[in-house]
Amino acid sequence: MASNFEVMTVGGGCFWCTEAVFQQVKGVEKVVSGYTGGTAPGKPTYREICSGLTGHAEVVQVTFDASVITYEELLVIFMTTHDPTTLNKQGADVGTQYRSVIYYHNKLQKEVAEEVLNQVAPYYDFAIVTELSPIGIFYEAEDYHQNYYNQNSDQGYCSYVITPKLAKLRQLYADKLK
Repeated sequence: MASNFEVMTVGGGCFWCTEAVFQQVKGVEKVVSGYTGGTAPGKPTYREICSGLTGHAEVVQVTFDASVITYEELLVIFMTTHDPTTLNKQGADVGTQYRSVIYYHNKLQKEVAEEVLNQVAPYYDFAIVTELSPIGIFYEAEDYHQNYYNQNSDQGYCSYVITPKLAKLRQLYADKLK
């Protein structure tokens, strides 16, 4: 079977959570935590992002094999493993850097994202506030943010925030996991 690699960029709060989710999905070849969507010049640092002043979001850039899993399927997983109804907030993480956002790489991705947003909206009690924007410059986060959950799963934040998200992922999408 020939591989058909594509790239998806999304933000659903802390990138450690989103990275941990997508690392477990069949067809996902690589997940890189990073920043995009800001207006401050130059490559931002984590400290600058956390200030909320750069306009960047914490995101993951997911390289996946579309012959194994589709962009649409990945977006549905994304939309159901974070809360797309809270503006600039995921749990205790608050600030514009934690916004729910889909950065599309082309017109087709934008159309599919619009369709997925409409499909999942009826399942939520509150309106979806997920931003849909064209991808800008993606900046890879510092090395210590990469593969964070796998290297720090016993850390408090990981145990209390990420582990339950992964349990939900296994419950909802067992057939799509590695």
